[in-house]
Amino acid sequence: MAKEQEENGNGSSKLLIELPLGEAAEGFELEKAICSHGLFMLAPNHWDPISRSFSRPFRLTSPPLTVTVGISQPPTSSSSTLYLRVYGASSLSPLHRHSLLNQVSRMLRLSESEENKVREFRSIVEALHGEEEATEYLRSFSGRVFRSPTLFEDMVKCILLCNCQFSRTLSMAKALCELQFEIQHQISSSKAAEDDFIPKTPAGKESKRKLRVSKVSIRLESKLTESKVDNSVSDLQLSQELHDFVGMGSFPSPEELAKLDESFLAKRCNLGYRASRILKLAQGVVQGNIQLTQLEEDCKETSLSSYDKLSQRLRQIDGFGPFTCANVLMCMGFYHVIPADSETIRHLKQVHSKSCTVQTVGRDVELIYAKYAPFQFLAYWAEMWHFYGQRFGKLSELPVSDYKLITASNMKHKKIATRKRSKTSAEE
Repeated sequence: MAKEQEENGNGSSKLLIELPLGEAAEGFELEKAICSHGLFMLAPNHWDPISRSFSRPFRLTSPPLTVTVGISQPPTSSSSTLYLRVYGASSLSPLHRHSLLNQVSRMLRLSESEENKVREFRSIVEALHGEEEATEYLRSFSGRVFRSPTLFEDMVKCILLCNCQFSRTLSMAKALCELQFEIQHQISSSKAAEDDFIPKTPAGKESKRKLRVSKVSIRLESKLTESKVDNSVSDLQLSQELHDFVGMGSFPSPEELAKLDESFLAKRCNLGYRASRILKLAQGVVQGNIQLTQLEEDCKETSLSSYDKLSQRLRQIDGFGPFTCANVLMCMGFYHVIPADSETIRHLKQVHSKSCTVQTVGRDVELIYAKYAPFQFLAYWAEMWHFYGQRFGKLSELPVSDYKLITASNMKHKKIATRKRSKTSAEE
């Protein structure tokens, strides 16, 4: 059972909640659980390689409340508890506390069913490879793949991963969180107006189309003075343990996105065609046509038949093709299907000397990783993540500014020179 107590420091209050890891405690490492997929690099997530702690805003329900939380693991090998520090709060209601614990557990895959999958995967690896040095990366892989606190955020970010370099995915995610900050701190006005926003996040190279800005359905202010920032943000500035979230909001909710104009959203966040897909997803959730809670319930049984049913339902959502659906279902706990794209083709050629095409890559990954069934994706991803580490250095030690270097083109060359963050270096 989670325990909580109030902390005070730097003139601001913090609520400390101790979250027992339960059956997941054996071998659990926060660093490996978080730094296990590129999703951990996307805003509003922030991993600090020095303190080995994680922070981000969480949107709690009943009633709505956004809090910024730092997550750390005590530096002892036998630690069976995570520390959750809720900044700017001295207490949480039982419903808010329950919402926070559920989201953290989802993000880190701390459920009993996820723990069983971790153990089953490790057993398969041990049975196949024993003490082989060549596959040490499989044994050291945690078996947990980081995901977002909510299914909606996962679904949007899976859209952002499609058909672009990772640097642009980073840029789009950051822009969405900046937009959420602006929505949250909008200045009330009774006058109808047209706002021409210039994206604060650098635009990617992929799209060069000129997008017209039309009237938006809610009024936003593009420039916010420090005096307009609420106390919770001021509290964050006083805390040296957290990334500077000023100007950065949480991940936008379906309700916030559903009200936006498509052209405005596309230009403000440099989303291109993805704006339409994200907007339709958000509107479907708000209108009740897409039942996220029901989808989460239905994925508790991770059988082949339930996968097929869920895949069919996801494919009915505009823009959810095979790759996006497979990624979303991986986030939901299905590991027998590998989301295959051009990066998969590159990896198979570079690591397995296997030449394949878009038409054959699905069949090829099935053959190569079939022995790990029903955890083919975990084996594939452990291998992929290992080779990323060989190219760029330990990914959990990269400074934020180097995340953009993780591209397919850089994977084709020798190890990329990256700079590890030192205790004296300034935070990006």
